[in-house]
Amino acid sequence: MKPSKQVDQFRRLVSQLSISAAPIRVIGFLVVLALVWVPIALPLYLWFGTTTFLSVVPLVLLYGLFVLDLQIWGKRVHHHSKPLQAHGLVKSAQNWRELLTGIVIGVVSLGLLFGIEGWLGWLRWQVLPLAFWRILLEGFLVGLGVSLAEELVFRGWLLDELRYDWGFSRALWASSFVYAALHFIKPWQAIVNELPSFPGLLLLGLTLGWARQRTQGRLGLAIGLHGGLVWGYYLVDVGDLASYTQVVPNWVTGINQNPLAGAVGVVFLSVIAALLRQVDGEI
Repeated sequence: MKPSKQVDQFRRLVSQLSISAAPIRVIGFLVVLALVWVPIALPLYLWFGTTTFLSVVPLVLLYGLFVLDLQIWGKRVHHHSKPLQAHGLVKSAQNWRELLTGIVIGVVSLGLLFGIEGWLGWLRWQVLPLAFWRILLEGFLVGLGVSLAEELVFRGWLLDELRYDWGFSRALWASSFVYAALHFIKPWQAIVNELPSFPGLLLLGLTLGWARQRTQGRLGLAIGLHGGLVWGYYLVDVGDLASYTQVVPNWVTGINQNPLAGAVGVVFLSVIAALLRQVDGEI
């Protein structure tokens, strides 16, 4: 087949996708991404394995290809001149301020949650580890990396792809459900053990979507809030800063020490969600 015919076929495919229903567009995007990534990732996994530090290389490659694919997709399917900006990655001082605001809200709210539980005697604070400053920096980088990746995927691309057809509210619920469900791609026993965290993850997805809506479609606040929560939890969990006293049941403080799998964590997140929720208006 001549290159010109391949180009024509690709253009016809893009034209068909641009007028297809939202679920078809989402599947089409993921299929295109998989066709590029899988042939590269399989040799890398065979080379690096799946249990070494280098096993993250294929995942980093996947995200890089996602960003590249997203820009091509946005220009050809939705005719965005700046696709990343259209999905909320806006280069502006205001977006940076919202990012910092979100980080503060996330860290302070989680600190307040653990502080109240400590005051009530539900947990006991431990001595700071010698490597605390390293853990502090690691937690910040992990939180920022995870939040940037997940927010662009779920509150950026997926939410937008669905809302073009369904409107904001329906798209937010659907994308948040997908976001929560994808956390359970793991062995069956792990799914059963961690299932109580599903409502909290669903609420987190909704909260972050409302954060984006509150800021007129910018992702800074959502990325910051998500990153701040991850950072705060990383410090407590990896730094082993606290141990639960079992004074109250695990479903109160969090099953498997996960605040999102506990009543107190869900209540705190509900307060943040209520403050951010914007009933009227679209992104």
